[in-house]
Amino acid sequence: MIAIGLEGSANKLGVGIISHPSPGKPAQILSNLRHTFNAPPGEGFLPKDTAKHHRSWVVQLVKQAMAEAKVTIKDVDCICYTKGPGMGAPLQSVAVAARMLALLWEKELVGVNHCVGHIEMGREITGADNPVVLYVSGGNTQVIAYAEQRYRIFGEALDIAVGNCLDRFARTLEISNDPAPGYNIEQLAKKGKVLLDLPYAVKGMDCSFAGILSSIDVLAAELKANPETKDPITGEIITTADLCFTLQETVYAMLVEITERAMAHVGSSQVLIVGGVGCNERLQEMMGLMTAGRGGSVFATDERFCIDNGIMIAHAGLRAYETGFRTPLEESTCTQRFRTDEMFIKWRD
Repeated sequence: MIAIGLEGSANKLGVGIISHPSPGKPAQILSNLRHTFNAPPGEGFLPKDTAKHHRSWVVQLVKQAMAEAKVTIKDVDCICYTKGPGMGAPLQSVAVAARMLALLWEKELVGVNHCVGHIEMGREITGADNPVVLYVSGGNTQVIAYAEQRYRIFGEALDIAVGNCLDRFARTLEISNDPAPGYNIEQLAKKGKVLLDLPYAVKGMDCSFAGILSSIDVLAAELKANPETKDPITGEIITTADLCFTLQETVYAMLVEITERAMAHVGSSQVLIVGGVGCNERLQEMMGLMTAGRGGSVFATDERFCIDNGIMIAHAGLRAYETGFRTPLEESTCTQRFRTDEMFIKWRD
């Protein structure tokens, strides 16, 4: 079976085509294209501008994906699209495009939970068996484990997502959004040496990042007013790189802590990191140190599959389609709030 997947829950428009051969064999990725809308430095991407970008590029990406995959319309079994969660206007643009293709090609629709798409793609690529999942992106922060055909949420962000925290601090610093604000913070953090004092907000299995963002913004304002600001403990002059280093070390330590707590709770020795923030090498390193101490292992993918993409929607959608799931045309809506644990995972035991 072959599916085409459309992803557009945020500023990245993705189109992917995947083939599921006979049971027991790995999926075949036929094409995986993506185009990103980048706002100017110091600004975030607005829903209306992002939706316009998606509408402008979706037809071209679908044509390119079909050509790259060397498939025709008759080869495609279903059209999969991101139903949510995400930003309203971009989600609507992709849903309309999916309905257009379904009507034009006379194919069935499959609405996919964006978070489940990340998890299923991560499991497929890494071969992780039954891991605790750390899902970290611009809009979501969740610690998840599978049980009884649901992905159960053990802990999550109580306010803003960790990726949103990083993105908004990039705006404070007015650094480029290309290729991604979080990536640019990561590169600056590699040059940082001074670890400053920030709030550490772990509350049971949950995290809070808004107060941390407010605190690091205050430090950034002080540094901007006085570039010779020194660390009160070491006496070293504080740099922008130190602020990025401090922010990363603090928020990632929080994520490692709640992930380890979930591992202990469910008795798992594996951690799978998914979502755009999952590309961060420092997060992967810290998680690897924690899992090694427990005799376990950490699994992660590169930017092709960590960052929002169409292939993950095609893969999860085709899994659901193979078990008989369909999204009727009159129900092919989208929603900004679509919990990970709302989706029934019929294809897993």
